[in-house]
Amino acid sequence: MIDVEDLIALVRNYNPKTNADLIREAYAYGSEMHEGQFRHSGEPYFSHPVAVAAILTEQALDDATIITALLHDTIEDTKSTYSEVERKFGTDVAELVDGVTKLTNLQLSSSETKQAENFRKLFMAMSKDLRVILVKLADRLHNMRTIKSMRPEKQLQKARETMDIFAPLAGRMGMQWMREELEDLSFRVINPEARHSIIRRFIMLQRETGDVIHKITNDIRAELDREGIEADVFGRAKKPYSIWRKMEEKQQSFSRLSDIYGFRIITGSEGDCYRTLGVIHQRWRAVPTRFKDYISQPKTNGYRSIHTTVSGRDGKRVEVQIRTRQMHEVAEGGVAAHWSYRDGVRANNPFAVDPAKWLAKLTERFENSDDHSEFLEHVKLEMYSDQVFCFTPKGEVIKLPKGATPLDYAYSIHTRIGDSCVGAKVDGIRVPLWTRLKNGQSVEILTAEGQRPQGTWLDIVVTGRAKAAIRKSLREEDRERFVKLGRELARLAFEHVGKKASEKALATAAKQLSLPSTEELLSRMGSAELTATEVIKAVYPELVRTTGDVDAKRAVLGLSENQTYNRAQCCQPVPGERILGITYRGKGVMLHAIDCLALEELEAETDRWVDLQWHSGPHGAIHAVSLDITISNDTGVLGRICTLIGEQKANISDLTFIDRKPDFFRVIIDADVRDVEHLHAVMLALEAESDVARVRRYRDLNRKP
Repeated sequence: MIDVEDLIALVRNYNPKTNADLIREAYAYGSEMHEGQFRHSGEPYFSHPVAVAAILTEQALDDATIITALLHDTIEDTKSTYSEVERKFGTDVAELVDGVTKLTNLQLSSSETKQAENFRKLFMAMSKDLRVILVKLADRLHNMRTIKSMRPEKQLQKARETMDIFAPLAGRMGMQWMREELEDLSFRVINPEARHSIIRRFIMLQRETGDVIHKITNDIRAELDREGIEADVFGRAKKPYSIWRKMEEKQQSFSRLSDIYGFRIITGSEGDCYRTLGVIHQRWRAVPTRFKDYISQPKTNGYRSIHTTVSGRDGKRVEVQIRTRQMHEVAEGGVAAHWSYRDGVRANNPFAVDPAKWLAKLTERFENSDDHSEFLEHVKLEMYSDQVFCFTPKGEVIKLPKGATPLDYAYSIHTRIGDSCVGAKVDGIRVPLWTRLKNGQSVEILTAEGQRPQGTWLDIVVTGRAKAAIRKSLREEDRERFVKLGRELARLAFEHVGKKASEKALATAAKQLSLPSTEELLSRMGSAELTATEVIKAVYPELVRTTGDVDAKRAVLGLSENQTYNRAQCCQPVPGERILGITYRGKGVMLHAIDCLALEELEAETDRWVDLQWHSGPHGAIHAVSLDITISNDTGVLGRICTLIGEQKANISDLTFIDRKPDFFRVIIDADVRDVEHLHAVMLALEAESDVARVRRYRDLNRKP
């Protein structure tokens, strides 16, 4: 455990004017409060708050934040109280400690509705003082560094929560180093075999090629010295998780992956950044489409840097980041750079983002949303995505999340333009509305009077703003159709539990669900915003638990009396997923998942589309889903995989070997599941198995019904 004087020395390195006596008092108070408490590892519990405080000194944070770290568990885990902390250390510290305590008690990986409510509380705590989340992130980082002392199931839970929530949050706040470390520590728990495999291959690569990083660093320094540019050059191999993610995204093996090394050049001025870029591109061949200028177009979290990828020694690709020292401080600290100290005073970094303005931008899209799932969707879309920068025909810059389409662009300008969009031109060429926009493209939106949003647009757009606007327009325009469909869905659902969907029963359900009218209830059922199970549960909660499996012949709602259906084999939709029906002559209706790529070919034939929903009751395990699984080539592994699937009550109906390698097998296994939750349970059990390197759904557009 770090001694108090050593901790104070860490603070004095950047803040000679620190209140050392107050830090000593907080250290002594925290030590006294946690006396007799121990961590799972057997260490004194107070070693954890001290380690969190030390992590925060690396970001050069103020005394109040360091003291908060020392006391962050006192109110929750000891006899200490808010009033006592306030009396001893002031209101500022007391409120920060209280904020961290409330964050600790939030269950961010719980059910969707609860998760949405807790995300709201997370943002409320952040809006009061963003230092609360800085302490919480440092707390999570130290817990992940020492996670081996926890039970295996607890390790997996914490690792998944870290990967899904805290790592993206650190990245969105500009703390990329913390994001990378949190991801890699989580990866070590979630998929240790894959991580070990990458590390082993790194070691083999180093034996074959020698110290590539040292060689390339010297090459870059020599070129800069020749041009008289003063700069620091640092090189490193990318983290195992970063490499694994690239392998997944590009569907490439480790041997084919080229840009696994990264280099950072820190210059003295912005002009030197562009001079350095010229030197790099003159010496090495630049890789097309792999250049980003975040100096002229900064990210919203204040990040500024030039990114380029070049072919270095032996044709190996390397990524180079070029920035000034001030830009580097913000790149390392992100929003935290706003509070950092130097020589006893707050550092005046011109690139540091004002946290209040940053948070206002982050929350403006979803602060007024009343719908839990919509709010959660907005949080994840707006907070956890990288950005692309596009230009209007007049040269103005529009910032959008990665993966955004021309429709997102249209709605980002104005809702009216989005609603009336009929087409788009990108760099002067007409493109489909589902085209993914790239950095630097010029976009022109084509509109027409009388055009209205279509239901398929919801699956094209990615921004919360566009989705909310489209939903609102669809609700208003299609309300009558949704009410009619909702009434039919309600009738069938109530009949299934032996009841009638009377006006009184529906009015009672609307009241229980806090909806203003029966019409609103039916409209939401028809638009798939409310399930029949939720409506039944609101009036007859005891019947929801006692109903048997849904009749397979009545599993889909929205078909006419004589229509039959089959599941499309290209996407294999299962109950619980959003579906769409396509009519085929002589074949009835084919069910497709709403995100099935086959639907793109039928975009112009909307007369063949049928609005459908799965019945909300429990389904039998009769829906075959193909799983693409990569496993270790070792004795007994395949048998254990099959046993795992059986233990999840899923029957294996087919198994095919796709690829055989000396160290890995790739197999396609067809498993019969009840619904999407059952499917996720099967996949989760497989992911947790150490001999499974990867598991995902197998989808093939060429497979016939």
